[in-house]
Amino acid sequence: MFVTMFAYAQFPGQGSQSKIVTDSIHSSVLNAWRAYTIYLPKSYDVDTNRKYPILYLLHGMMGTNTDWAEKAQLKDVTDHEIANGEACEMIIVTPNAGGDIYAGEWNGYFDMPGWKYETFFYTEFLPYIEKTYRVIGDKQHRAIAGLSMGGGGTTSYAERHSDMYGAAYAMSALMSIPQTNGGNNGSPHKASDKMLLLTNSVQEYDCIQYILRADEKTKEQLRSIAWFVDCGDDDFLLQRNIEFFQAMQKQNVPLQFRVRDGVHDWEYWHSALYTCLPFVTRIFFNIK
Repeated sequence: MFVTMFAYAQFPGQGSQSKIVTDSIHSSVLNAWRAYTIYLPKSYDVDTNRKYPILYLLHGMMGTNTDWAEKAQLKDVTDHEIANGEACEMIIVTPNAGGDIYAGEWNGYFDMPGWKYETFFYTEFLPYIEKTYRVIGDKQHRAIAGLSMGGGGTTSYAERHSDMYGAAYAMSALMSIPQTNGGNNGSPHKASDKMLLLTNSVQEYDCIQYILRADEKTKEQLRSIAWFVDCGDDDFLLQRNIEFFQAMQKQNVPLQFRVRDGVHDWEYWHSALYTCLPFVTRIFFNIK
């Protein structure tokens, strides 16, 4: 589809290779080093004056920044889609918002007591990435995607930072966690109760309720984003994704919604990349 249009993107990098790099940034907000993994296209080290669109790709709960590269073959899929002309050359970065929560690692893309991750992401991480690497750095050429916890993070970040993203692609997304007994699932006894803090944060930033409560100005801002929601027919989060789709329909916010054969696993998310990368490419280049 895009072979002719993106042929120019292949020329500078002929003979070179794309690469996956893992590095880290020290966060004053989190008082910790945070790793990230980044895909750089094959022309990156050759055409040194060129700037690229960027995709922020979020992992799920218990995951880390290396998941997409190691479990979904991010490099191979992206190289394949670029070579076939289905996707443009882009930078793809996966931050680290997780780890083994049962071993005491923080998880979550939102601010919560002891873990101001969203503040870190927008005041430290994103500015660092877009200063360090050659990123175009405007709304049209910036997209966000993610799976499960990262799918919820994708949706909520795009909802509440609609000026930042041209496209949002949510996979098997943790859109909400229903509250029980008419209220919160409980209050953590201490900051180390990280699972409960994560649950509370997902409830606080409920993606479905955000849409349903949106005023006219907010709905207009949401319409400035190209939305895509992708969930397996046997995924335990399917109902939450259907509810999000219904809320978007009710508020007249366009989105593409796909239910494919699959469950909540890496086979599904690997296959989703073959739709996600062409989708964000079309937004980057404003192709209808």
